[in-house]
Amino acid sequence: MAEIYLARAETELGATRLAVVKQILPQFAGSTSFAEMLIHEAKLAARLSHAHIVQVFDLGREGDQLYIAMEYVEGYDLNALLRRCSQEKVALPVEFALGIVADILRALDYAHRRLDDEGVPLGLIHRDVSPSNVLVSFEGEVKLCDFGIALANNAIAQQSAELDEAIKGKAGYMSPEHARGEPIDARADIFATGILLWELMAGRRMYTPRGDQPLRDQARKGEVPPLPPRDLPHEERLHAIVMKALSVEKSRRYGSASAMLRDLEDYMVVAKYSVSPLRLGDWMVKSFGTQVLAERKGRERSIGKPSEGRLPATAHAMVPQTSDAPPPPESNPPPESNPPPKSAPPTKPAPPRPLPALVRYPVSNRAMRAFRADLEASPAPKIVQESPSSLAATELDIIEDPAIEPAETAETAETAETAELARREGPGLPYALLGVAVAALVAVLVAIAMLRSNAP
Repeated sequence: MAEIYLARAETELGATRLAVVKQILPQFAGSTSFAEMLIHEAKLAARLSHAHIVQVFDLGREGDQLYIAMEYVEGYDLNALLRRCSQEKVALPVEFALGIVADILRALDYAHRRLDDEGVPLGLIHRDVSPSNVLVSFEGEVKLCDFGIALANNAIAQQSAELDEAIKGKAGYMSPEHARGEPIDARADIFATGILLWELMAGRRMYTPRGDQPLRDQARKGEVPPLPPRDLPHEERLHAIVMKALSVEKSRRYGSASAMLRDLEDYMVVAKYSVSPLRLGDWMVKSFGTQVLAERKGRERSIGKPSEGRLPATAHAMVPQTSDAPPPPESNPPPESNPPPKSAPPTKPAPPRPLPALVRYPVSNRAMRAFRADLEASPAPKIVQESPSSLAATELDIIEDPAIEPAETAETAETAETAELARREGPGLPYALLGVAVAALVAVLVAIAMLRSNAP
């Protein structure tokens, strides 16, 4: 129906992102009924924004080519993942299989309940819940893609034998009413999800070719084989969930995806199965790390590097994922009519000037001599500390020089008031004054020693 490309879109400001572009084959794009149905369903799918649904970015037409641009999920579809597990002899853990089905149900529940801008249900039905439309990324994300495209396929199935055979191949995941051509609703997607869960638990296809009997005939009858035992915790409860989802009569089936999801989550809690995207992604990298790295490099080489020029936001540099051709040449930017003058190369800033060498003393010898003469002319008072009889009786006595006559000045009065305050305050203040005096004396002695050592 379409050719799939890995594309790189680049905006005018240089922002880039990878996307998947499905280019509808010319023989199908030329069909009016197919194009109208595809456009209608793609518009509805573009309204969906959910963590487990592949986002549709764009739907357009370039000349006679019809294309759909959607989110790029780097990983495997479920069909390729199971095939890789079989090739590498690696078993898919049960908790991861249940987690994948649970994420599919979350996507279906969101899509089935989606309303339009006026609050009317959109009535979206996937119609093709199959392993090829379930994507598992290397980050452990599970996403459902291609909403509504199966309806467009049915519109021209009778006109193309190739497409009719492809739809017959998908009959292995059709509900009985869908295979019979009857009107379907959301419960058809639940039946298809039940088939996925059956196959993940059994490790094989539920519908297998039987001679000349096509798969669609088996789907019409809805004959579900019993699940083989696997010695899982509370296995009968899990089998009951599978068989209810695969009921031939729609009335006995789960009425909504959320109802099946609740039962499945309850079973996972009882069976003590815990799963997270982080654990699933780690398992994929550990199991297929070498292949993942090689394929990632191959994809990067296939699309080349971003161009130096600026492509419009709607342009897609499309290169097939399976192409072995060399990457396209990089395009140069269009010439400008008045190119801006070339600016001079920036000059290097001058290095900062080194700091001057530190001097030993930041004063002159003359100043030091004057300071020493001043100290000699005014000797410091002698401080004598008596041995106190108790901590409360500690006092300071200042012995004055007898050559100096006492005078009743403001300074002596202030000294007397300070002494009186010291006596009233107790031992705390005298100790503080003693510390200050000792510190001052030490500073003076240090200064005198420095002067004597530097004297000429």
